Amino acid sequence: MTGFVGALVEAWGELRIHRLRVLLSLIGVAVAVAAMTGVTALGDITRQAQSELMEAQSGRPATFRVDAWSETGTLDATATTTAFRDFVTRYEIEQASLVTYASMPVRMPTGTWEVQVQAVDPPYGAMHRIAPVHGSWFTAADADRFAPALVVNEAFLRELGVPDLTGRPTALIGRDEPVRATIIGVTADLWEGAVPEAFILSSAFERWIPPSPEFFAPPALEVWVPPEDADVAEQFLNRDLTAALGSSAQVQIYRQDAFGIEAFDQVFQLVVTGIGLLVLMLGALSLVNISLVTVRQRIREIGIRRSFGASSGRIFFSIMMESLVATVLAGAIGVAIAVVAVRNAPIEALIGWGSIQDVPPFPISAAVTGLVAATVIGALAGLLPALVAVRVKPIDAIRY
Repeated sequence: MTGFVGALVEAWGELRIHRLRVLLSLIGVAVAVAAMTGVTALGDITRQAQSELMEAQSGRPATFRVDAWSETGTLDATATTTAFRDFVTRYEIEQASLVTYASMPVRMPTGTWEVQVQAVDPPYGAMHRIAPVHGSWFTAADADRFAPALVVNEAFLRELGVPDLTGRPTALIGRDEPVRATIIGVTADLWEGAVPEAFILSSAFERWIPPSPEFFAPPALEVWVPPEDADVAEQFLNRDLTAALGSSAQVQIYRQDAFGIEAFDQVFQLVVTGIGLLVLMLGALSLVNISLVTVRQRIREIGIRRSFGASSGRIFFSIMMESLVATVLAGAIGVAIAVVAVRNAPIEALIGWGSIQDVPPFPISAAVTGLVAATVIGALAGLLPALVAVRVKPIDAIRY
């Protein structure tokens, strides 16, 4: 242990003596470690952003969609809705929603618009990561309102001629017997030039916007269950809903979230790590070259130490430790640079996919990988100079 500590102290002393040369050689290593660690961290953030984008479109793992129809005639929409709600209640599923796509007449200042509307239940917002930019999403209490509540997109609000929600804006909806709905939330437009769209609670849609029976398609059911329960959930959905709707109904159940993306994530992580290691190897080349030059200049010193009894192992270990101590220090500085850069970089603007709801913390694995890689590079970079130093003969070194 004393020998190891002495080697560390000796290595630190040599680094201080040759600090300018060491500094120049380690700049590349620190930058390479920072690049590798930062790329790995950005890879995690990018994968999270991609995952949230897919979940907003298709639901979180594992989300099942159930559609029902009849090949022999019109399926009773009320019976279908009842069967879906009974299934959710029976198994106490907390994250489930009816989903109905329809058009809804809305009185705008420029005339009546046929606005595309989704009638959903409150859990739909969590299932699809809907985060209003103003106001809030539906809650269970909104079902008891005396007037329907709406969550609209920004285009709807602009067409209504309302700047924000401070004045508790309302909209007149419905065809024959219009009702005034209250806008409680605003979602961001998904693309430039978006048209007005809105969400309404399924219960309010059934109560306040009764469509013509001949045009009323049964709603779909979306269910979000833990991924480990996906197989059992699919089995129960198929069995219970087929029995509840009868033999004349056709029930289609499929998993609509982006399951199987884990394999892509693993490949993506390997590619990112490989790029980082390549950058680090390029940074290590300068360290090897400067270490070799430094050993050549210290041959006389090495010969004198050998003549006073320093063993080959001690010479080898001291040269190796100089490289290790330097690269570990450079690795720590590189990791710190990466942390500061990732924390303060405009990630969302660079990615261009909107805001990230669950921004992952800086991955500890990336920092550990950076330090380990720096240590390995230091060992490899110090190996060749250490072998050169060991092969020096004392008498030839003193004459050098």
